[in-house]
Amino acid sequence: MSISYRQPGVVLTDRRFTVPLDHADPGGESIELYAREVVAGDKAGKELPWLLYLQGGPGFGANRFVGRQAWLDRALDDYRVLLLDQRGTGSSTPATRQTLPRRGGPAAQADYLAHFRADSIVRDCEAVRAEVTGGAPWTVLGQSFGGFCTVSYLSLAPEGLDTALITGGLPSLDAHAEDVYRAAYPRIERKVTAHYARYPQDIERARRIADHLLTHDVVLPNGYRLTVEAFQSLGLMLGSGDGSHRLHHLLADAFVRTPAGPELADAFQEQVQSLLSFAGHPLYALVHESIYGQDARPTAWAAERVRAEFPRFDAAKTLAGDEPLLFTGETIHPWMFETDPALRPLRETAELLAARTDWTPLYDRDRLAANEVPVAAAVYHDDMYVDAGHSLRTARAIRGLRTWVTDEYEHDGLRSGAPRVLDRLLAVVRDEV
Repeated sequence: MSISYRQPGVVLTDRRFTVPLDHADPGGESIELYAREVVAGDKAGKELPWLLYLQGGPGFGANRFVGRQAWLDRALDDYRVLLLDQRGTGSSTPATRQTLPRRGGPAAQADYLAHFRADSIVRDCEAVRAEVTGGAPWTVLGQSFGGFCTVSYLSLAPEGLDTALITGGLPSLDAHAEDVYRAAYPRIERKVTAHYARYPQDIERARRIADHLLTHDVVLPNGYRLTVEAFQSLGLMLGSGDGSHRLHHLLADAFVRTPAGPELADAFQEQVQSLLSFAGHPLYALVHESIYGQDARPTAWAAERVRAEFPRFDAAKTLAGDEPLLFTGETIHPWMFETDPALRPLRETAELLAARTDWTPLYDRDRLAANEVPVAAAVYHDDMYVDAGHSLRTARAIRGLRTWVTDEYEHDGLRSGAPRVLDRLLAVVRDEV
């Protein structure tokens, strides 16, 4: 039963759907999906076209907006919006350390999670569309990994799409995980260099924290073991519009004086654990590299292996000299399943996923080359998370796709630049610019 309620300026309806775990076996096990329908309060009774929003990730539920926040404000001018929690996220049959043991052991868990990639998400969307729109095509807005899903949508079920809008989420059609990370580490280094140019005082602050972590065993209040590699992974912040500033403020107050000498401040530890913990989005760690798996090659902890090709990211070697410490970015490593209590019980499951060799293609080049769906994509010029070069090659491979390439925003432009980014994409796809 659907439940409707109000927030300032909007009417919300909670929607739930039942879909097959494996769409190739529609009579088999099923899972539940949750989505929140949003319509402008003064248009609640009107017939409006639908816009489906696919969140970035993988592993994050859709935004929980209050009223007409961010890009949603612009979308509600034209659309009735469906904010879908992709399978395994939010309220859609969550996949976590608490729920996955119901599947059985690690092998059963890994087999289950193999159904949580973009191809399954697209088929979920098609099942939902049949119920929501009565079969009419809808517009899809895909942010980051949601954009990856949108390109899969164009490959697998373009008949379901009226229009496709993509922000920071044009994937390479054929790059293996190793190729993705070989392109990523130099971008990450550029972002760190730019951060230190803005805040040169952070060079010594970061080195001091890293040196402390190399010589002390630090366990955060939630049980997270803060290693120097974990500290470096805070560089993930540098891919967002305000991330450099937030990292600077975090580093500024890292230490306090105690009777036993300098220690990492409780306030610093509290902030760090909220930034590093995967408790709210474990799928991000579990299936992250699988989004690049499309053949018989295992992903095999590609980010960890490729990192060894970039020795400047080795903290111990850096601290032995006088170079600035390099942070890392959107990379998943096996040690995360040892340091993070939300991931520790899932270590063997993650190993089995990393070794898997039966990944199937997520994109259809021939179908994309013959595409007839209007598509517009925002490509951020030096996006830390998604390589702009890869994105532009993909843009050229999708017939009729129009790009808006900008250096005004970082990867989170849909948030930080809202509602202008969505307005610009709608103008691009409607041929108004």
